[in-house]
Amino acid sequence: MLGRLGKKQMEIASSFLTSAGGFGGAAFVTLLYFTDWKVFVANIPFYGGKFAGQEEEK
Repeated sequence: MLGRLGKKQMEIASSFLTSAGGFGGAAFVTLLYFTDWKVFVANIPFYGGKFAGQEEEK
């Protein structure tokens, strides 16, 4: 199957990379919004220290 991909198909695929990156980023942010975002944010340097002294809410 990969042998059938030529230069033109690679050019077409590369034109979609920015859109795919944008949609992927939006999907990731949506995932963070609907999940436990503190787990992810706690691992961001400098910003994660904001949650160091807080206990988990139940």
